[in-house]
Amino acid sequence: MRLKSDIWVAAYLRICASHGVTGVLTHRGDADAGAIYIRISRLDGRCDLYGPAFAGLDGMDAERRFSPCLKTTTVPDTEADAYLARQLSYDSDLWILEIEDREGRHCLGDWLSLS
Repeated sequence: MRLKSDIWVAAYLRICASHGVTGVLTHRGDADAGAIYIRISRLDGRCDLYGPAFAGLDGMDAERRFSPCLKTTTVPDTEADAYLARQLSYDSDLWILEIEDREGRHCLGDWLSLS
């Protein structure tokens, strides 16, 4: 069984803080099952954007997995903004987390799937 979104978000933000990485919630979604998007701001007009990995990956039913949302990992902020606006128009129950780190540290560890 997968953790509720609100619990996962709180734990993830705490993990980031423990690594000295600043993270804030910019859009609160459905507490139980809202999709989670993580934007890594590099503080120079560029960012990385991760969202839910495609269904069917190993472990997806038990835990959350993330993958890059766009063709290239690091994109201009405006491209990420447009993507997130489109996602919000489809699903207002999603979560958006903003992580600020010049080095692009995401603290996703094993939750990140690059395939």
